[in-house]
Amino acid sequence: MAVPARTCGASRLGPARTACPWPGRGPRPCPGPWLPASGPARPLLLLLLPLLLLLLLAAPDASAYSFPQQHTMQHWARRLEQEIDGVMRIFGGVQQLREIYKDNRNLFEVQENEPQKLVEKVAGDIESLLDRKVQALKRLADAAENFQKAHRWQDNIKEEDIMYYDAKADAELDDPENEDVERASKTSTLRLDFIEDPNFKNKVNYSYTAVQIPTDIYKGSTVILNELNWTEALENVFIENRRQDPTLLWQVFGSATGVTRYYPATPWRAPKKIDLYDVRRRPWYIQGASSPKDMVIIVDVSGSVSGLTLKLMKTSVCEMLDTLSDDDYVNVASFNEKAQPVSCFTHLVQANVRNKKVFKEAVQGMVAKGTTGYKAGFEYAFDQLQNSNITRANCNKMIMMFTDGGEDRVQDVFEKYNWPNRTVRVFTFSVGQHNYDVTPLQWMACTNKGYYFEIPSIGAIRINTQEYLDVLGRPMVLAGKEAKQVQWTNVYEDALGLGLVVTGTLPVFNLTQDGPGEKKNQLILGVMGIDVALNDIKRLTPNYTLGANGYVFAIDLNGYVLLHPNLKPQTTNFREPVTLDFLDAELEDENKEEIRRSMIDGNKGHKQIRTLVKSLDERYIDEVIRNYTWVPIRSTNYSLGLVLPPYSTFYLQANLSDQILQVKYFEFLLPSSFESEGHVFIAPREYCKDLNASDNNTEFLKNFIELMEKVTPDSKQCNNFLLHNLILDTGITQQLVERVWRDQDLNTYSLLAVFAATDGGITRIFPNKAAEDWTENPEPFNASFYRRSLDNHGYVFKPPHQDALLRPLELENDTVGVLVSTAVELSLGGRTLRPAVVGVKLDLEAWAEKFKVLASNRTHQEQPQKQCGPSSHCEMDCEVNNEDLLCVLIDDGGFLVLSNQNHQWDQVGRFFSEVDANLMLALYNNSFYTRKESYDYQAACAPQPPGNLGAAPRGVFVPTIADFLNLAWWTSAAAWSLFQQLLYGLIYHSWFQADPAEAEGSPETRESSCVMKQTQYYFGTVNASYNAIIDCGNCSRLFHAQRLTNTNLLFVVAEKPLCSQCEAGRLLQKETHCPADGPEQCELVQRPRYRRGPHICFDYNATEDTSDCGRGASFPPSLGILVSLQLLLLLGLPPRPQLQVHTLAASHRL
Repeated sequence: MAVPARTCGASRLGPARTACPWPGRGPRPCPGPWLPASGPARPLLLLLLPLLLLLLLAAPDASAYSFPQQHTMQHWARRLEQEIDGVMRIFGGVQQLREIYKDNRNLFEVQENEPQKLVEKVAGDIESLLDRKVQALKRLADAAENFQKAHRWQDNIKEEDIMYYDAKADAELDDPENEDVERASKTSTLRLDFIEDPNFKNKVNYSYTAVQIPTDIYKGSTVILNELNWTEALENVFIENRRQDPTLLWQVFGSATGVTRYYPATPWRAPKKIDLYDVRRRPWYIQGASSPKDMVIIVDVSGSVSGLTLKLMKTSVCEMLDTLSDDDYVNVASFNEKAQPVSCFTHLVQANVRNKKVFKEAVQGMVAKGTTGYKAGFEYAFDQLQNSNITRANCNKMIMMFTDGGEDRVQDVFEKYNWPNRTVRVFTFSVGQHNYDVTPLQWMACTNKGYYFEIPSIGAIRINTQEYLDVLGRPMVLAGKEAKQVQWTNVYEDALGLGLVVTGTLPVFNLTQDGPGEKKNQLILGVMGIDVALNDIKRLTPNYTLGANGYVFAIDLNGYVLLHPNLKPQTTNFREPVTLDFLDAELEDENKEEIRRSMIDGNKGHKQIRTLVKSLDERYIDEVIRNYTWVPIRSTNYSLGLVLPPYSTFYLQANLSDQILQVKYFEFLLPSSFESEGHVFIAPREYCKDLNASDNNTEFLKNFIELMEKVTPDSKQCNNFLLHNLILDTGITQQLVERVWRDQDLNTYSLLAVFAATDGGITRIFPNKAAEDWTENPEPFNASFYRRSLDNHGYVFKPPHQDALLRPLELENDTVGVLVSTAVELSLGGRTLRPAVVGVKLDLEAWAEKFKVLASNRTHQEQPQKQCGPSSHCEMDCEVNNEDLLCVLIDDGGFLVLSNQNHQWDQVGRFFSEVDANLMLALYNNSFYTRKESYDYQAACAPQPPGNLGAAPRGVFVPTIADFLNLAWWTSAAAWSLFQQLLYGLIYHSWFQADPAEAEGSPETRESSCVMKQTQYYFGTVNASYNAIIDCGNCSRLFHAQRLTNTNLLFVVAEKPLCSQCEAGRLLQKETHCPADGPEQCELVQRPRYRRGPHICFDYNATEDTSDCGRGASFPPSLGILVSLQLLLLLGLPPRPQLQVHTLAASHRL
């Protein structure tokens, strides 16, 4: 029965309703009862809407057309299901491919993946790999300690006495602006020849080591020259290590003086202008040089701290934060009369990248006011360190105080909180040039086992904010062999171009004594490190036997992944580790939290879970079953896991012993066979060692064919498993062409192509010309359609990917198609597996027309349309009434697949909210779709333009005209600091001419890592046919929605929106940038994820000598020199732009 026609008029329940125009037929029938804008009756009426809808649908109608009834739309849905299933049965060839596999049963064996055995074997292989590096590390560390102990210090050593390869010399010589820089030191620099080595991705020289010295350290100082002298002996040990283990990559000694000696020699990969690399600030050095830390930084923000001094403090705090790793915990507070945290963090938090970013941004907001109150600052810091109700390192407790000076020693605070045990070290930093007595600051540090530093200018910041590590290293040195334990780092980016690596580290101790009977030296000499590329570890894991959706992963004690298929940082900053938590690499749930905790605790385990996974293109969410198996990697801090879908328990292993058959199948890979047998893409895998890789699949296939003409599939230089499976699948897919595709007319069913892809790496497209428009990845394991088809039963539709910001699809020459694919499931002797995926590519325009007919009152396209007149009525359908009725197919991700609206054809592939926001919101609100939000912590974002350079943390201070005219200013700390900056600028003037984009580490100059919020939609709980009304004020819309059986499609029929009041909020699916750096960090730290720190801690030794605790090194400026140099700079130098740079500082040791 049809809905009765009725003109929208006044109502007792509310104001008069605006009539909705019905195109061509006068006033629109009112689809439902009038609802008030507000009032107590509205909730009741909303509850009655479904009942009223059914009554209205059943009421008589005088109009010619009515909204289709539910049973009619269910009938259309069945017709669509039957049409899709019929085409896939005829052309997909699922059943025929099953028969082909059974007919060729003698050509392959079914092998089983036994998770426990697999994961234990891989863990053992990784342990063996790392153990070889550990042995090399120990040889190096022992040799270094012996070489240094035997070395005789030379006070009169000269640069020409030392011959070494300066890794930065070539770059400096090639730069015409640097021709005069340290010309004398170039005379002692070796000039080497290099050869390209693919293992290092670099040119290397295996006969020498290379030396890198930080830019802000003078190469000719006595300390550096003696360091170069004794470390030269390490060269032979490096070479011997490589002889014993040719797989070794970079072997590095990072000295506490800042010198880096590494092997093999290679030119330094320095930026074009400013190189700020210092080995002592590298993640691996910091981790190896000390035990974990609990640090509280307190900053004096009293009124006396203003201008340049406050800027120096802000920069110093940021640099101090950079010396912390993920094993450390930290908080930052400011104080005057009172102390308060600078950020939202009220207790110690893990010093990870995101938390440190919050601190650095908060520090910039500090304002100087009030009076100095050391007591408030120290009491706050001690309270923080005594809080035992939070997660923390429980090792190396310390307070770092930055101030411009004061008289109070706050002895009562230390007596209350720290004496007599002195478990908390106190480090004090006198910042800026001033006339205060520094004795109280020295006393604080010396009586609390700390150290006193002075930071008079920008140039002293970097060196003085990292040398506290030498103090922390004292207990390690005194512990001797007990502290000589190899640690493995987080993943980070290698500075020399290896890519992502982990490093094994071992501290090197000073074994000398100051004299007969004197105490043992307690200085750490440095850290020895050996890199292991992640790719080398990945090679130990099974790749293609686990199937497209199986994988191996590994995590450390922080829960960060060492291996994971989703570990793909878009941009890397070699100053920071790559820290991706396991729960961020996957979609988090309670089961995975439990697995993560068990792995961190070093347990074995196995668990089958139902979980959500994100598609490879990050557009879809699938609910799947996965089997997780995990074991610890002995002698390391890592744990290894294996993930397998149930259908990957078994896999095929080809056994092509018949060489004649090998040749026959191989011929189907030749391009000459493509016209008759269809085009073949082969997965770009490492089939043989001598196979040249190429991103162009046609070229890669050519290289493969040329190599196969020289070697056989059984050659020792080739992966026999990969080659045999590839050739077998070539033959099997050719038989599919022969039995099914070749004799079918694709045009009859409006198909652009048919295809098959296999685990063996073959993707066959028929006909050959269809390959021109094939855009899927030639590696099936990296193709989204392939992986989703394995995880889903039935037919998976994949419309072409469209971004809302891009222009619409161009529907020309029938080249735009929609992929429909399904997995081929085999059952062989009770063993089930899915070795292939088959599918078709629908012609978009033709199927859109077919869709109209299938969702209409006609049975086929040739049948005339039913005519409805005044004397007879009929239901609207998707063909005749496309001006009034919207009919669409939407996939499980919410993307448009087909529409009866011609103007929407070029929007196929777009998120449906961009096509009809009102209807998509209704589908979501009625539980047809569920939303999943997650965060991508590996994204890359364009640099944000700097706001106020003058307030930047590393900005160079620029005085005003008033400053120049004020005599008092010329004798102030600001003038002295400016003199130092400009003096360094005279020597290294190219720094001031450099483009900031070329300065290493400059955050505003290049793409940087950021957090992107991702939102995906997937089918909700509603699985039945459903009618509803979209109520939007004065207008309403009827709609019907129903899932299509055995597909990932939702069939929706709705009235077209005719009133502007029906505009609604738009659901967003597009990835968006999170300006707040992802989920609110202040909330996240209140529920920290489970982690474990290193199991050893060296923060105390009864024999430690704390008498060396720092001394002043400042000197007063000369007014005459300042005035003369300032006038020279103002009159003799051209104006230069203000850049954010580091000035230089001479290195010093404790």
